[in-house]
Amino acid sequence: MRPFRLFLLVFTTMLLTVAPAAAQQAEVAGYRQTADRIIAAALADSSAWNRLAFMADSYGPRLSGSANLERAIDWMLAQMTGDGLDAVRGEPVMVPHWVRGAESATLVEPRETDLPMLGLGGSIGTPAGGITAEVLVVSSFDELKARAPEAAGKIVLFDVPFTSYGSTVQYRVNGAVEAAKVGALASLIRSVGPVSLNTPHTGVMIYDPTVTPIPAAALTLEHAAMLHRMQARGQQVVVRLEMAARTLPDAESRNVVSELRGRESPEEVVVMGGHLDSWDVGQGAVDDGGGVVVAWEALRVLKRLGLIPRRTIRVVGWTNEENGGRGGDGYRDRHSDAVARHVLAIESDGGVFAPAGWGFTGGDSARATVQAVAALLESVGANQVRAQGGGADIGPIMQQGVPGLSHDVDGTRYFWVHHTDADTVDKLDPREMAMNVAAMAVMAYVIADLPQPLPRR
Repeated sequence: MRPFRLFLLVFTTMLLTVAPAAAQQAEVAGYRQTADRIIAAALADSSAWNRLAFMADSYGPRLSGSANLERAIDWMLAQMTGDGLDAVRGEPVMVPHWVRGAESATLVEPRETDLPMLGLGGSIGTPAGGITAEVLVVSSFDELKARAPEAAGKIVLFDVPFTSYGSTVQYRVNGAVEAAKVGALASLIRSVGPVSLNTPHTGVMIYDPTVTPIPAAALTLEHAAMLHRMQARGQQVVVRLEMAARTLPDAESRNVVSELRGRESPEEVVVMGGHLDSWDVGQGAVDDGGGVVVAWEALRVLKRLGLIPRRTIRVVGWTNEENGGRGGDGYRDRHSDAVARHVLAIESDGGVFAPAGWGFTGGDSARATVQAVAALLESVGANQVRAQGGGADIGPIMQQGVPGLSHDVDGTRYFWVHHTDADTVDKLDPREMAMNVAAMAVMAYVIADLPQPLPRR
């Protein structure tokens, strides 16, 4: 092919690709008045916070397999039906069923005192009568390896200060395996969080089938640091750990689903939500009851305004994000034939504090459209789009090509209460929740209503 003809072909192909994308971004500007209407309606009251407070107060923490979770699901389905939303249903999912049981940690030497603690999710229990042993405090996996001869027959405590969640959480997830490899009887960690008011943080841990399982629990930041100081002084540190934790057979649960059915292309879907399950402490309000309720309230605002988009907007309260991810996998499997028609997936799982914007994973053309929609949200602070987004629950369908959007907020205080008894609804502000409702409603509505679906490239 001659050079000029090759250039013309390439240039024409670029125009065919870029022109529709540019047109789509220009079309977004036409939604300014509608976006302002949605924002005003979302900010008009505190209904999202009030609804979350009712759920948090009435049903409390909602660990997978628990009666609390299933009662909260029943309530949510009834409320969604009463709201007049479309296709309200619970989609069955089998979930893990770990039970904490009675547990305690006691400092025996150099003095006797209770140590506030929380067993880690998935841990085995201690033998009857507990484990009483000397403690070896280390600051890293490398230090544990270097001091391996000292660890046999002891309780290993990882006193690792919080740097970021991604790096520090490795001690919670893998600490028991690494401690067991060197002959430890149990594994303790300094809670994974930057701040503590004597509040231990729980969370999931894992075992290696080739390594003998040992009990695993978290102490508070304060007491982990205290035991470390005692060891540094040359004092003998002895702890008694008692845990009745056990894992029962998988239990039945459900993803909670409701929709605004699209008026022209209902088979094309924008899906958004958060996870309805939580750990078995606090109220699961910050992580992640607020995320579910904000998406739900966004759908209610659109319905109240009579805004029915071209495509379907679906809200999902996923089950079992915390200790298994079965809700996200179950959604992918149940909707496997329709994943190709999912236009966008949005997840809110970082608390519903003051909005900060979005994180997006997808093609450049789609990103430009999402940025154009975000520009409509400057008044509520949700106008920034950073690289990379998604979430645990939408991850399974993102792996099959669905663009993913994470709902970003000011996370300064998130890990203060994350997986603790302090995760209660009073930590959230009604006005900030309403701003998040506005952001979710505008983003979902505009993407669902554009004449052409969001491109995957």
